Amino acid sequence: MFMRTIGRSGIQPFIVCALSFAVPFAVPSANGQTPVTPSADARPKAASEAPTSSSEIEQLRKMILEQQRQIDDLKRTMADQKSNDSTVAAKPDISVPPTTSRGIGQIASTTPILPPLPAVTTLATPLPVPQAAASAATTAANPCEADPDKTIPTFLRLGSICLVPIGFMDFTPFWRDKNAASSMGSNFGGVPYNNSAAGNLSEFHFSQQNSRLGFRIDGNWKGAHFIGYNEFDFNGTSGSTSLAVSNGAIVPRLRLYWADVRKGKVEFLAGQSWSMLVPNRNGISALPGDLFYSQVVDINYIAGLTWTRQPGLRILYHPSKKVTFGFSVEQPDQYIGGSAGGQLITLPSALSGLASTQLDAAANISGASYLGQPGFTPDFIAKLAFDYPRVHFEVAGIESNFKTTSLTAPWVSHTTQGAGLLVGLNVAVTKNVRLISNNFYSDGEGRYLFGQAPDLIVRADGSLSGVHASSTIEGFEARMNKNNLLLYGYYSAIYIGRNAAFDANGTSRIGYGVAANSQNRVINEGTFGFNQTIWSNARYGGINLMGQYEYLERSPWTISAGNPKQTHDNTIYFNIRYTLPGGMPNF
Repeated sequence: MFMRTIGRSGIQPFIVCALSFAVPFAVPSANGQTPVTPSADARPKAASEAPTSSSEIEQLRKMILEQQRQIDDLKRTMADQKSNDSTVAAKPDISVPPTTSRGIGQIASTTPILPPLPAVTTLATPLPVPQAAASAATTAANPCEADPDKTIPTFLRLGSICLVPIGFMDFTPFWRDKNAASSMGSNFGGVPYNNSAAGNLSEFHFSQQNSRLGFRIDGNWKGAHFIGYNEFDFNGTSGSTSLAVSNGAIVPRLRLYWADVRKGKVEFLAGQSWSMLVPNRNGISALPGDLFYSQVVDINYIAGLTWTRQPGLRILYHPSKKVTFGFSVEQPDQYIGGSAGGQLITLPSALSGLASTQLDAAANISGASYLGQPGFTPDFIAKLAFDYPRVHFEVAGIESNFKTTSLTAPWVSHTTQGAGLLVGLNVAVTKNVRLISNNFYSDGEGRYLFGQAPDLIVRADGSLSGVHASSTIEGFEARMNKNNLLLYGYYSAIYIGRNAAFDANGTSRIGYGVAANSQNRVINEGTFGFNQTIWSNARYGGINLMGQYEYLERSPWTISAGNPKQTHDNTIYFNIRYTLPGGMPNF
């Protein structure tokens, strides 16, 4: 009855007031009778009107007991109210998590960025919890949206994507016992002979050109995982003629620039990436860590490796975690030699103009330019890969199409096809030791062997014919966990078939395998080295010390009088590398 007419804050004053009006009933009065509090519906009695009969005394006693009961009820109500107030203050409504109120300026997240909520004692109804706030810390769909306050991430967070800087800074001293004039990378097809000036000179240099910069972006959107990848090094061609004199102003060069999207079992990639003909370590991934291009310091890798970095499109299908199928269309090139020490074919005298207009002779022919020659069709590559806990096996096929036409009317066109087969195996014989075997056989695909073999020759009548080229790589990689040490060794070889014809005069030899001392038959390489991790941390980076020894040998098809049948060189690399910190979350 009393609680309906007063608020919570009026309870205690009401009780005090009620007690002050209560008549003490335990102390006798001067006349020996016990005084009583008048009833609510009766006026106070005068002394002359004091009750004298036992019935009146009994009525007064009941009135006093009723008032005492009401006072006791009020005391209990007040005690209960105090208890409720302390409970509210100690235990705020748990339906409003602290993470729902972020200060302005905190890093981005899916939780709304709002000023802190004012402190409250109680709420009439609980506020709803935003769905994003409830799941941001535990979402498995996109780790980039996880609560950044939980851990210190090793990636940069931009909205709902993760960005990891990619790169390292290299300092590489190297020595060769012959002056191959190829900068830091090996000149596989052009090792000088001992009876030449370059064959009697050695070279020692420092280089920073293999340093690398780039970034990787990851995220999930509507069930699709996307990756953006960009990478530069500093092996670009500089216009300066004083790089070694007064200014080592090396220039950057684009290596990789691609985007990949996967949803469910289907994956799509577009941009400049490693060719799908590059052997994989894992699936058919384009990420450098999932590819096999050896562990060497040499920036031209190893002889016999099938590789190029070029624009293309690919689609992958993952029927299971163990099987991946891929198909790609990639940049074509009608290559006749002249790159990376590879030797040019000998053209018919009447068709020498094809080298600068329709066929790619690399930098050895003036006037040649990037994409300056026609392309008949893209190169088509298909690959099937199987992955088991200790075994990666893959088989890949490639087809290329070439077309030329006569230099003058009447216009007569010629076409031919190139094809190749790659079989790769990567097996962990123990936990820390892997054996590698990659084998390639082709007609018309020598460009993919780092340009060491031409794709085709031109006969006197203008018809085209593919050049046979094959290679093998056999090796091991062993990691010593206790010492953070990686050891490796590889033997690799390239074989280039002879494809010769006669010129229109019937006596001059044209094609490949006819020029003295230059057009190689076999290139062999044996190399081994180490990679010692001195220190590494995902948040601070890492420091590595590397070393490599390389023995390289080449044997041409034709040897002129007085020249040796083969030549070789020895190369020693050392490398100190600082790798930038960072790591992508586990998607």
